[in-house]
Amino acid sequence: MTERIYLDHAATTPVREEALQAMLPHFTSGYNASSVHAEGRAARLTLDDARLRVAQCLGAKPKEIVFTGGGSEGDNLALFGVARALRERGRHIVSSAIEHHAVLHALDALRDEGFEVTLLAVDAQGRVDPQAFAAALTPGTTLASIMFANNETGTLQPVTELAAIARERGVLFHTDAVQAAPYLPLDVRELGVDLLSIAAHKFYGPKGTGALFVRDGTPIHPILVGGSQESSRRAGTENVAAIAGMAAAFQLAVRERDERAPRIRGLRDAFESAVLARIPGVRVNGGGAPRAPHISNLGFRGVTSEQLLIRLDMDGIAVSAGSACAAGAIEPSHVIAALGLPEEWLTGVIRFSLGRSTDEGQIARTVEVLERAVADLRSISGIPA
Repeated sequence: MTERIYLDHAATTPVREEALQAMLPHFTSGYNASSVHAEGRAARLTLDDARLRVAQCLGAKPKEIVFTGGGSEGDNLALFGVARALRERGRHIVSSAIEHHAVLHALDALRDEGFEVTLLAVDAQGRVDPQAFAAALTPGTTLASIMFANNETGTLQPVTELAAIARERGVLFHTDAVQAAPYLPLDVRELGVDLLSIAAHKFYGPKGTGALFVRDGTPIHPILVGGSQESSRRAGTENVAAIAGMAAAFQLAVRERDERAPRIRGLRDAFESAVLARIPGVRVNGGGAPRAPHISNLGFRGVTSEQLLIRLDMDGIAVSAGSACAAGAIEPSHVIAALGLPEEWLTGVIRFSLGRSTDEGQIARTVEVLERAVADLRSISGIPA
């Protein structure tokens, strides 16, 4: 049987061995880090060490790190927490049309609470215009949330510039950096952001854990109550094992970034060049903008995402028709729709996302399989490229 090829690392990554080894002791002898006895104090030391290491990776202070249940919770805590804390000062929030659903659905809920939300359009490459961002800010704006790297196209936003504009206007700025964390520098002081969310399972840590950077002095109301954990910002007994695994994985991701990012980018660029040369009727969504190195979002004219996704899976290649959080959705991705493309480019979109295990042989085989699959599907449908 031919070995399967996993090209869905933007959805999740397998736990790396070093992270697993950091977690194992806490599965069998882990204790509550809030307990005052010796066992509890030992767990607290592990927690404190992990907080320090995550903070160092982000250029933050340890007390500015809140451990969460993942990227979605981090996004929710940032939006609900700050919006509610500042509701007496203003009820306007600015974001973009291509955010992750963890942000968009939180904004929908805030609308129901009486908040006004402005979703900025993006250009054909998926980028927010800083001038449009500045124009959207009003005296009643308290919070802006613009993602660092898009989870479907990999397109990077000018976060540093946007955060500076927000700061000049007295607006707090959050960025969802979940897809950026494995491959891009995330120094929160240099970025100038007030809140930043990450998820461990995007950089070979465990699922179900993440972190939210909250700049010292930023007002935030908890969305989980019932305890004083995480400096009363996130109630619930901390998952010490998962947090230890996240810290180990994040440190290694940062340490290996300068070597791995160029290698992954080179593989992605070679993949796209080969596909464009061998398959007619293909476009690279976001290809003209700066992108995270591991994501390639391709549109294939004359086929549907579902058809191609199933065919590739049958041929041993795991990819995605967009965000895994929207798996099963029949309508075109809101991210791709926001690019303003003609209808013919909205229905045949596939996201290929590379990782540590991706090599040149896998890329070559994927191109070959993809070429046959697209030709077969177009032949069956009778639709030319």
